[in-house]
Parts: sequence; C-alpha cells; structure tokens
Amino acid sequence: MKSMVFLIAILISVSTSGLAQSSEVFQKEGIAINGYDAVAFFTEQKPSKGDKEFKHSYKNVDWLFSSLSNIELFKASPEKYAPQYGGYCVFGAADGHKAPTQADTSTILNDKLYFNYNTKVKAMWNKDMQTNIEKADNNWSKVKDSNK
Repeated sequence: MKSMVFLIAILISVSTSGLAQSSEVFQKEGIAINGYDAVAFFTEQKPSKGDKEFKHSYKNVDWLFSSLSNIELFKASPEKYAPQYGGYCVFGAADGHKAPTQADTSTILNDKLYFNYNTKVKAMWNKDMQTNIEKADNNWSKVKDSNK
C-alpha cells in the first residue's frame, strides 16, 4: 500500500510538473538523459557527463558523450547503449507511465541500461526486477509516444 501511494504521488508530480513528455526519449531542452554519456555507463560503470563537442542525434534528440571513442561506439550500435524505455523510469514504465530519471539510479542488467526515478523507486524496482521489466516491456509500446 505504501508503495502504491508513493507511485501515485510520483505520477501526480510528473503530470503536473510539465516533465511528462511525448518524446520517446527522456530529454530536457533537446538533450537526452540529462546530458550523460550513455556509453560510459557500460565502459566506466558510472555516470559521466557528456560534452557538447561530442554530440550525436538519435531518435530526434541530441546525445552527448565524454569522448570521441564513446560517440563512435554509440553511432555503431545505438540500440546496444541507449537506455531501455528511452531513459525513462523502468518502474514507471512497468506501471504504465513515463517518469523522469536520475543518473545515479542506473543499472545494467543483461547488457541493457535501466534508470529509475530516484533511489527509493530503484529500491522498490530491485525487489522484483524481472517482473517489472516484463511489465515495462508490455506497456512501453502504449506509453512511449504518449504524454503520460
């Protein structure tokens, strides 16, 4: 019950804050995943801010990278490095809505990058990751182009 109340609060917050987006990729001002380098989550196992010098457009959004080698890896295989659900919260997608994310919530599981809304939501997601991923996979086709 506590987690349901928390999820409802997140949904209301996202819906009323203007952060809900129709974009398939979580972005602010045209920059994907808060300007973090998607490849660095794999190569450095930690968040690393990208640089506008290493910018690449993918799915109508600019992605920033911290190095030439990382941008080249992404260009060669964006589906390998781009986060699942466009970088939106996996737990939110499992619940049927989009929610913004934070870089410090990243998880790589089965060579796929996932983010959560915050560390509290990540802890809830961690309790049953596989079921939540299955729910998010089932919901994503309905949610990805919506404003919810």
